[in-house]
Formats: sequence, structure tokens, C-alpha cells
Amino acid sequence: MEKNKEGNAEKFFKDFGKKVDTFVVELNEANDRLKKDFEDKFEDLKKTRDNLKKEVKNKERWKEVEQSLKKAANELENAFKAAFQKQKGKKAKPKPKAKAEPKAKTSKAKKSSKK
Repeated sequence: MEKNKEGNAEKFFKDFGKKVDTFVVELNEANDRLKKDFEDKFEDLKKTRDNLKKEVKNKERWKEVEQSLKKAANELENAFKAAFQKQKGKKAKPKPKAKAEPKAKTSKAKKSSKK
């Protein structure tokens, strides 16, 4: 019976040792995979950093372009406003509503002259 107890303990430790060895091998494989994933992610981040640096440099140039386009758009808007205001002024004279507007203006003129 004592020999049987010793055999069971040896068998238990032998199985336990095999399981620990398997676990260590799996752990090393997982470690290698994680290192590879980390290296891949790190390389992706480097590429992203380089792209962002390029965009920042180009962004300054695009700011100048954007400002020039805004200035041109404002000038074009002012030109359209001036053109359409002239047309409205010409069209407003024959309309009967145009006569009502000067009356309102004359009343304002009277108010301002009273002050």
C-alpha cells in the first residue's frame, strides 16, 4: 500500500510537470505573438506620425490658400450685391410700392429735422 501511495504522488507530479511545461510553452508563444502585434502597431503609429507631420506642413500652405479664397469670395459677393442693388434700384422706380417708400423716408426726414 505504501508503494501505491508513492506511485500516485509520482504520477501526480509527473502530470503536473507536463502541464506546467505545456503552459510555459503556450505562454512563450503568446509572448511572441504579443511582441509581434506590438511591433506592428508601433510601425502603424510611426507611419501615422509621419503622415500627420506632412499634413501639418501642408496645412500652413492650405491656410494661405483658404484665406485667399475667402477674400476672393467676399469680393465676388460684394460685386454681386452691388450689381443686384443697381438692378433693384432701376426696377423699383416703375413699381407703385416705390412711391410708398419715399413717403416713409420723408417722415423719417421730418423726425430727424425736429431733433
